Amino acid sequence: MNVLIIEDEDLAAWGLISKLQRLDPAIEILATLDTVQAAVTWFRENPAPELAFFDIQLADGLSFEIFEQVQVPCPIIFTTAYDSYALRAFQVNSVDYILKPVDQDDLARAFSKLRQLRTPAALDAGTIQKMMQALQPRQFKDRFLVKVGDHLTAIDAGDIDFFFGENKIVWLRHQNKRKYPVDYTLEQLEEMLDPNRFFRLNRQYIAAIDAITDVVSYSNSRLKVSLTEPLSEGPVLISREKVEAFKIWMGK
Repeated sequence: MNVLIIEDEDLAAWGLISKLQRLDPAIEILATLDTVQAAVTWFRENPAPELAFFDIQLADGLSFEIFEQVQVPCPIIFTTAYDSYALRAFQVNSVDYILKPVDQDDLARAFSKLRQLRTPAALDAGTIQKMMQALQPRQFKDRFLVKVGDHLTAIDAGDIDFFFGENKIVWLRHQNKRKYPVDYTLEQLEEMLDPNRFFRLNRQYIAAIDAITDVVSYSNSRLKVSLTEPLSEGPVLISREKVEAFKIWMGK
């Protein structure tokens, strides 16, 4: 299969190419383009690819503008950090829609869908309705209620350095260096917290961007993260599978 990639972030483009090659070494990358105008020119001058990946927000505008200037006769998988564009994306040849950072499993599912769904017309009203429901603005948790002795107090999410799991207890570490137990699992917290501010580093930690004081390379292509006074001994490591996503998050 030959594939065209339209993406204005080099790191994201390289990451996508790497994942595509892992998914199927026979995939041929025809070109990587970073602007609406470059894409329009490419489609005018070249045969249609078998599949195209479109980032939505490009260097000179939205990729939807490509469809206003040239025919795009191939299936498309959209990749973007902006889920508010999801419904519009599916209205123009889209096979699937993947939020960044692109996960290998999500990519595999998109290709499975491509094999089953060859035209956008197969998207029925029920699917569109589910997509519209998913587009409702996400509300992230602003405060966490903790117990201090016999008292309850609310802690703003912006005052939290990180969450930490130990011995089946999840702790909240405040910027005042005190820690408090919370009644949520780390998995639940991942859904509650603003992903622009917090990142799941590993099985033990979810950290705020401001709590990360240093990041260095570690063995086996991993990263070692220094936090403001971590609660456990030993290094805080990011696995190889999370390194790319972490770099993208750090650079937002």
